[in-house]
Amino acid sequence: MPRLTDARKELRRAQIAEAAVRCFGRNGLERTSIADITAESGLSAGSIYAHYRNKADLVQAAAREVLAKRAEVLGAYAASDTPPGPDELLARLIAAIDPVEARVGVQTWGEATTDPVIRDIVVDMTDRMRAMLHDCLTAWLVKVEHHEAAGAREHAAPIAHRVMSLYQAELLYTALRSPTEETAR
Repeated sequence: MPRLTDARKELRRAQIAEAAVRCFGRNGLERTSIADITAESGLSAGSIYAHYRNKADLVQAAAREVLAKRAEVLGAYAASDTPPGPDELLARLIAAIDPVEARVGVQTWGEATTDPVIRDIVVDMTDRMRAMLHDCLTAWLVKVEHHEAAGAREHAAPIAHRVMSLYQAELLYTALRSPTEETAR
């Protein structure tokens, strides 16, 4: 059997993680089996286990994939000549919410209350997201509002916390909407 290149391995891992997100969004974390992910991805169980040890690894990969999408967007915002302010940043984040990803996120939060491995993933992802928001808002304060860099970092912290809270509330609201409500939107 031919060996996979590193690039091919990463593509395969992404393919599996994307299939897992779709299954988690449709069936829930608890009710999704590796067989469901196998069917969704079109890969064998052996292939999935060659890339992920267990379902917790897949949950972590799914969370990291969703965060990576946000990181790319937030990084571009922070690097722009005129980064968005808090209201515009929140509006852009909300506009980019995918209902399936929102459902998976909320389910993951629920699992985090009883599963220490999932809790660690959620805490890590939340901290990283808040740090990215903080960086973006610091850039806005410096580039647009003309604050001193040191003061801007301090001033950005509570703003990032509020933006994060409102974003999470919108994720919850989106996750609770039925598929019928999503299409009527």
